[in-house]
Amino acid sequence: MTQEERGGDAYAKAGVDIAAGNALVRRIGPLAMATARPGTMGGLGGFGAVFDLAAEDFTDPLLVAATDGVGTKLLLAEALGRHDTLGIDLVAMCVNDLVVQGAEPLFFLDYLATGKLEVEAATALVTGIAKGCTLANCALIGGETAEMPGVYAPGRFDLAGFALGAVERHDLLPRRVEAGDRIIGLASSGLHSNGYSLVRRIVADAGVDLTAPAPFDGSLELGRVLLEPTRIYVRSCRAAIRQGGVKALAHITGGGLVENPPRVVPDGLRVRLDAGKWPLPPVMRWLAEAGGLDHATLARTFNCGLGMLLFVESEAADAILEILAGQGETALLVGAVEAGPAGPAAVVIEGVETAWPAVAPRS
Repeated sequence: MTQEERGGDAYAKAGVDIAAGNALVRRIGPLAMATARPGTMGGLGGFGAVFDLAAEDFTDPLLVAATDGVGTKLLLAEALGRHDTLGIDLVAMCVNDLVVQGAEPLFFLDYLATGKLEVEAATALVTGIAKGCTLANCALIGGETAEMPGVYAPGRFDLAGFALGAVERHDLLPRRVEAGDRIIGLASSGLHSNGYSLVRRIVADAGVDLTAPAPFDGSLELGRVLLEPTRIYVRSCRAAIRQGGVKALAHITGGGLVENPPRVVPDGLRVRLDAGKWPLPPVMRWLAEAGGLDHATLARTFNCGLGMLLFVESEAADAILEILAGQGETALLVGAVEAGPAGPAAVVIEGVETAWPAVAPRS
């Protein structure tokens, strides 16, 4: 045995498997290559990833960056042994934040940390990341896999994503939102990647088996519903922006419908939403019933069925709705902007008593 082999064996005994890491790189190389777009240079394995911005058709670009994770949703994936959709969540949480500022996502990098590298699970995770990048039309140009025994227990892992986009300086969002602007809501695909600490507590307290039929729909497995990946809105929102009349977007993540819209609305205005204009997803209705959640908690914790809000000029609303429908979105007029009291913008949600019963009726 050579000194190099003895050294590698010692590292493996310490809990770090270099061979497994190399095997993973070989597997994910083709996945990353499949996401290439103009500007992509080289492949995986370098000390840094290179992207040629000059290959893109920008005149006066601003760069927009975002980073995020998937929160404790990954604990549900661990419990179920399913890792194929978390990568889509990871990409979505980053690129949806980029398009809110009008940016086109260009490339993505991921970070996977684990106690013991399991090549099959890691490959499934990166396969999901590559799928998310394809949906967002951005390139997966690099990443890092860290095996850290002692920090993470075997079978435990964490994910982080990093995305970079670009937008022409004159197209940067938000533009000034005003009273009279209309609000278009885009349907979510489910819980997306927020509120899972509360979700896990409710599931545990209810004693529900994740692999059993969902209490709200016997044709679906509860675990599958809870792991439904975050919808990626990049292509549809960029199409709406190109149509004209879009002033701002709000990605409905942590803080729900209460805390995210005011991030793009000036002081002295009020966001008025009508809960009767869109359906509360069955999974959220069940969580409200099983967890005894009130309307305020629902609105501050979950997206309540709307993953993205668009603030648009009133006269442009119909054309934008048509564009969004053509992009495959369920898009609805859900409210408007109005004058409010002095101070930070706030959100008022009307009709929750009827549309969102705090305790869902039993069948």
